[in-house]
Amino acid sequence: METITIERDDELPGLVTITLNRPEKLNAINARMHAEIQQACRDLADDGDARVVIVTGAGRAFSAGADLGGSTSDPNRPALASANAERSPLRERIRSSAGNRTCAALEGLDQVTIGAVNGLAIGGAVVFLACLDIRVAAESSWFSIPEVDLEIPLTWNALPRLMRELGPARTKELVMTCDRFSSEDALRWGFLNHRVPDAEILSRARDLARKLLDKDPVSLALTKSTCNALAESMVPAHVTHSDRDYLVLSRLLAEERKRE
Repeated sequence: METITIERDDELPGLVTITLNRPEKLNAINARMHAEIQQACRDLADDGDARVVIVTGAGRAFSAGADLGGSTSDPNRPALASANAERSPLRERIRSSAGNRTCAALEGLDQVTIGAVNGLAIGGAVVFLACLDIRVAAESSWFSIPEVDLEIPLTWNALPRLMRELGPARTKELVMTCDRFSSEDALRWGFLNHRVPDAEILSRARDLARKLLDKDPVSLALTKSTCNALAESMVPAHVTHSDRDYLVLSRLLAEERKRE
């Protein structure tokens, strides 16, 4: 894997840690990373030994969000091949749904997932976190959802997930104003489960994992699947089925503005 690392824990059997690993780009999410996270989730779907998954970032950030500079690569094709591929409406539509597919893959994991937020989490990174079961952040961490300022809609089926975690009013405020918010804010609003000293972020996530690994695995799995079904029934994600089409439209409009 080029953009993520996957580590099985020798001390805590059953724990897998996925690390977003583009520290020189603040772990910005490019097409390759989408493809690799999706592949990791497919592998975990068949893994009866893995019971808890920690997702974190390498270096000084969880993730700076979507890598807009690398957004033209199709995550299902080699980078060089896609660079030379002829653009088509269908290809653009498929490419624009990469984030939706990655978020669905993370949210659909049977394992209990823990987000360990080190440093900043921007845009798509916040959406990734909303797909995870439990979230722990370092005290210095901060968040923002800047898509509207970038003149694109927030997609990746993010709005239902954020509304489940933050409620409608807070979601609308954060998405429409694009205001940055702190880990203290996120804890107070219920987006985070725990806020911990920076140096303790991974150790506290591992402590949570240890506690979960001591539980009956079937009871834990049933609890997660039932909670997810309840959340989906309260705020269904399928209402944002046109997300990728909105994203394609926003790109077309941006190109149109450039020609004016």
